[in-house]
Amino acid sequence: MEALVIKLTKEGYNPSMVGIILRDQYGIPLVKAITGKSITQIQRDAGLEPSIPVDLQSLLQRAERIRKHLERNRKDLYNKRSLQIVESRIRKLANYYLRKGVLPENWRYSPRA
Repeated sequence: MEALVIKLTKEGYNPSMVGIILRDQYGIPLVKAITGKSITQIQRDAGLEPSIPVDLQSLLQRAERIRKHLERNRKDLYNKRSLQIVESRIRKLANYYLRKGVLPENWRYSPRA
Protein backbone atom coordinates (compact mmCIF):
# COMPACT_ATOMS: atom_id res chain seq x y z
CA MET A 1 0.00 0.00 0.00
CA GLU A 2 2.73 2.45 0.98
CA ALA A 3 4.65 1.67 -2.22
CA LEU A 4 1.55 2.52 -4.25
CA VAL A 5 1.15 5.86 -2.43
CA ILE A 6 4.83 6.65 -3.04
CA LYS A 7 4.52 5.69 -6.71
CA LEU A 8 1.50 7.95 -7.23
CA THR A 9 3.22 10.80 -5.37
CA LYS A 10 6.29 10.51 -7.60
CA GLU A 11 3.97 10.75 -10.62
CA GLY A 12 3.04 14.23 -9.38
CA TYR A 13 -0.29 13.69 -7.63
CA ASN A 14 -1.12 15.60 -4.47
CA PRO A 15 -2.41 13.71 -1.39
CA SER A 16 -6.09 14.25 -2.15
CA MET A 17 -5.68 12.99 -5.72
CA VAL A 18 -3.75 9.96 -4.43
CA GLY A 19 -6.69 9.18 -2.14
CA ILE A 20 -9.20 9.55 -4.98
CA ILE A 21 -7.16 7.30 -7.29
CA LEU A 22 -6.81 4.65 -4.59
CA ARG A 23 -10.55 4.79 -3.92
CA ASP A 24 -11.71 4.75 -7.54
CA GLN A 25 -9.16 2.52 -9.27
CA TYR A 26 -8.01 0.20 -6.49
CA GLY A 27 -11.09 0.01 -4.27
CA ILE A 28 -9.23 1.22 -1.17
CA PRO A 29 -11.57 3.51 0.76
CA LEU A 30 -9.17 4.59 3.54
CA VAL A 31 -5.39 4.28 3.58
CA LYS A 32 -5.17 5.02 7.29
CA ALA A 33 -7.44 2.09 8.18
CA ILE A 34 -5.08 -0.31 6.39
CA THR A 35 -1.63 1.11 7.11
CA GLY A 36 -2.23 3.07 10.30
CA LYS A 37 -0.75 6.16 8.61
CA SER A 38 -2.31 8.92 6.55
CA ILE A 39 -1.20 9.61 2.99
CA THR A 40 0.74 12.69 4.09
CA GLN A 41 2.50 10.71 6.83
CA ILE A 42 3.56 8.11 4.26
CA GLN A 43 4.83 10.88 1.99
CA ARG A 44 6.68 12.53 4.88
CA ASP A 45 8.36 9.24 5.85
CA ALA A 46 9.48 8.74 2.24
CA GLY A 47 10.82 12.30 2.03
CA LEU A 48 8.26 13.30 -0.61
CA GLU A 49 6.29 15.83 1.40
CA PRO A 50 5.70 19.05 -0.56
CA SER A 51 7.52 22.14 0.72
CA ILE A 52 4.25 24.10 0.85
CA PRO A 53 1.09 22.36 2.17
CA VAL A 54 -1.49 21.49 -0.47
CA ASP A 55 -4.25 23.76 0.86
CA LEU A 56 -1.92 26.77 0.90
CA GLN A 57 -0.63 25.90 -2.58
CA SER A 58 -4.17 25.78 -3.97
CA LEU A 59 -4.94 29.21 -2.47
CA LEU A 60 -1.76 30.62 -4.03
CA GLN A 61 -2.81 29.22 -7.42
CA ARG A 62 -6.30 30.68 -7.03
CA ALA A 63 -4.87 34.11 -6.22
CA GLU A 64 -2.64 33.91 -9.32
CA ARG A 65 -5.62 33.02 -11.53
CA ILE A 66 -7.63 35.95 -10.15
CA ARG A 67 -4.66 38.30 -10.69
CA LYS A 68 -4.40 37.22 -14.35
CA HIS A 69 -8.14 37.78 -14.75
CA LEU A 70 -7.84 41.26 -13.24
CA GLU A 71 -5.04 42.15 -15.65
CA ARG A 72 -7.48 41.61 -18.52
CA ASN A 73 -10.56 43.00 -16.73
CA ARG A 74 -9.42 45.95 -14.63
CA LYS A 75 -12.91 47.13 -13.67
CA ASP A 76 -14.12 43.81 -12.33
CA LEU A 77 -14.81 44.97 -8.78
CA TYR A 78 -16.30 41.66 -7.70
CA ASN A 79 -13.06 39.82 -8.40
CA LYS A 80 -10.95 42.58 -6.86
CA ARG A 81 -12.80 41.83 -3.64
CA SER A 82 -12.40 38.08 -4.23
CA LEU A 83 -8.64 38.57 -4.51
CA GLN A 84 -8.59 40.44 -1.21
CA ILE A 85 -10.49 37.61 0.47
CA VAL A 86 -8.21 34.91 -0.98
CA GLU A 87 -5.09 36.83 0.05
CA SER A 88 -6.51 37.20 3.55
CA ARG A 89 -7.02 33.44 3.71
CA ILE A 90 -3.45 32.92 2.50
CA ARG A 91 -2.07 35.15 5.25
CA LYS A 92 -4.15 33.45 7.95
CA LEU A 93 -3.17 29.96 6.82
CA ALA A 94 0.48 30.95 6.45
CA ASN A 95 0.51 32.36 9.99
CA TYR A 96 -0.97 29.09 11.25
CA TYR A 97 1.64 27.00 9.42
CA LEU A 98 4.44 29.28 10.65
CA ARG A 99 3.23 28.81 14.24
CA LYS A 100 3.08 25.03 13.79
CA GLY A 101 6.53 24.92 12.16
CA VAL A 102 5.31 23.48 8.85
CA LEU A 103 6.64 26.43 6.84
CA PRO A 104 10.19 27.73 7.26
CA GLU A 105 10.60 30.76 9.54
CA ASN A 106 11.64 33.04 6.67
CA TRP A 107 8.64 32.18 4.44
CA ARG A 108 6.59 35.25 3.58
CA TYR A 109 3.69 35.78 1.23
CA SER A 110 4.20 38.80 -0.97
CA PRO A 111 1.54 39.37 -3.62
CA ARG A 112 2.47 41.07 -6.82
CA ALA A 113 1.51 44.71 -6.54
